Amino acid sequence: MSSNPLSPGQLAGKTAFVTGSSRGIGAETASFLAEAGARVAINYRDKEARAEKVAAGIRERGGDAIVVGADLTDYASMTRLCDVLAKEFGGLDILVLNASGGMESGKGDDYAMRLNRDAQVNALETLRPLLHHGSRVVFITSHQAHFIRTVDTMPEYLPVALSKRAGEDALREMIPALATDGIDFVVVSADMIEGTVTATLLDRSSPGTIEARKEAVGKLYNVDEFAAEIVVAAVDPVPADNTRLVGDTGSFGQ
Repeated sequence: MSSNPLSPGQLAGKTAFVTGSSRGIGAETASFLAEAGARVAINYRDKEARAEKVAAGIRERGGDAIVVGADLTDYASMTRLCDVLAKEFGGLDILVLNASGGMESGKGDDYAMRLNRDAQVNALETLRPLLHHGSRVVFITSHQAHFIRTVDTMPEYLPVALSKRAGEDALREMIPALATDGIDFVVVSADMIEGTVTATLLDRSSPGTIEARKEAVGKLYNVDEFAAEIVVAAVDPVPADNTRLVGDTGSFGQ
């Protein structure tokens, strides 16, 4: 397990909300932020018990966490979530847009775009009143999506890659307005992450995909390692291009 790159107390007095944080990258990101002193909100879509377990673990380690349920594609539930955060936190210092998907079955052909583009924009617009001068918005993506215009990806992942790139583009259009209010925005992108739902679904649809990717690039980050990069991006100075590329990008022409 990767150690927390942030120091205890570094985020004392800060508040943070991580979408899709009942498991995986989101859960580890929220845990790292809490260990650094932030009050965190754990978000789930339909697995409340799992989210409560993450929050309980944070509290057991001396952190402060609440649980807030909402489906990003259900805009009414996002409005209710915003009301809860306003009541509990007052405002948000860190917003991590981590939740994504598109490979699930039974969600409809347009689900990837609804979740990875439309719902991301709505989430930021809905939570915008809670952000203030000095707040930081972090959008999580993959190299396969970030570089999709120049580098082909696995066919099974293509709808996700295209929709996540569309989401990134739509959010980037909001940067000037955010900057006017002193709100930072940064994209964090990495190659496929071992141990995630996406990696599991890719391997299920095309066995050996993740192992082949690992052999091709030499190393894939695991969940803890990527979460550590995300929390650093939440506090470090924002790069000039608002983009933090994690790990090797040689196969993407960088």
